[in-house]
Amino acid sequence: MSATPNGTPANGNGAAGGYKWHNKYPHLGTGPVSADVFTSQEQFELERERIFKKVWLNVGRVERIPNPGDYFVQDLAVCNTSVIVVRGKDGAVHAFHNMCSHRGNKIAWDQGGTCQNFTCKFHGWSYGLDGKLKFVPDEESFFDLKKETLGLTRVAVDVWEGFIFINVDPNPTETLPEYLGDLATGLEGYPFGEFSTTSTSWTSEVNANWKVIKDAFQEVYHIAFLHKRSIPDSFTSKDNPYAHSLDVTLYPRHGSMSLFGSADYKPSPVAKLAAQHGEIVIRSDFSMDGLPAGVNPLRSEAWSLDLNVIFPAFFVDVSQGSYFTHQFMPIGVDKTLWTSTQYYTRATTPGRRFSQEYGNVIFRDIIMEDGRTFEETQSMLSSGAKKEFYLHDEEILVRHSHHVIDQMLKGQPVDAAFAANGKEAASHA
Repeated sequence: MSATPNGTPANGNGAAGGYKWHNKYPHLGTGPVSADVFTSQEQFELERERIFKKVWLNVGRVERIPNPGDYFVQDLAVCNTSVIVVRGKDGAVHAFHNMCSHRGNKIAWDQGGTCQNFTCKFHGWSYGLDGKLKFVPDEESFFDLKKETLGLTRVAVDVWEGFIFINVDPNPTETLPEYLGDLATGLEGYPFGEFSTTSTSWTSEVNANWKVIKDAFQEVYHIAFLHKRSIPDSFTSKDNPYAHSLDVTLYPRHGSMSLFGSADYKPSPVAKLAAQHGEIVIRSDFSMDGLPAGVNPLRSEAWSLDLNVIFPAFFVDVSQGSYFTHQFMPIGVDKTLWTSTQYYTRATTPGRRFSQEYGNVIFRDIIMEDGRTFEETQSMLSSGAKKEFYLHDEEILVRHSHHVIDQMLKGQPVDAAFAANGKEAASHA
């Protein structure tokens, strides 16, 4: 099999038979995926209890709460709670269940702001930024009230590269660094903070299972067809007509994929102008200087961007010019809150501002094309007409995700299972 100078397989697959990634990770198998995982209420309740209430979940970035007293509220229907995330007077980030210790009322009814104390609107109980109960109206009329034990209920919180994660499990079995593992290590040094000075975000409530939406974003098999209007030829070429990825790395729960970028891509005049004035997600030229080891790990000249899938439902996708995130937070078995955010450096010239707005428009068009499929897919899944689905080799992140979910729902140790199979996987790499 010949290869082009940029390292892309000339025939568009990466191994005899096209099974490049499944040969690398044979422990995942090649069988079909059951269709009822997207519609089963029983499975959804298990996912709620054994996944979302147990793992670390991203809830935002530190730029949302730069100063002491700044806070935001994250409602988590899938965890049956609402959480306050606040910058304390000590400068640290704290998180609490949004619940008064008196009668259970929500403390914060808005989505965020700045305050010195949190005061319940029901009976006026007041809490400090550290969650401690500070004031109880008519305290003398209570019976044996022990204020020191009645503060806001803490939620485990930690920060990685400016991303705030919480874990509603009262006793998390892993720290955030342990949970993120080698995927996070490979991204250390990427300038997330620099790019997060400017952002554009879209949020939509979608009538589809969270896995339907997640799966659509962790494969590139669809690019040549679904995105032929918005980004024609950006990720495909004569030698790689189906946008086969450059590299795939699987971790015990997470996964990453480096995407091919076509050197033959010819931008429109307006796209060319935008690229000249700033950084856009999809670009045909870049420098590999300073890239962390986990970004474009092959150092391929045919690279465009990396997908980084943090289990269960948070994506951090990085390029040379900016990065973007997707978050898929379940509301019900067939309803999901989907948020996409694109991040840039602060625009210092009109040309750079134009470039960023052009990037926003392209990104909007891409995710609107993606979003058009979700509810149509869910509506037909609900028919039960198909009982299982067959996955392409390039859909290995999809397969891996379902594999991890299955193990967690069965109570199996994901890390141990992956390690046991990792030796076999390495021998096939």
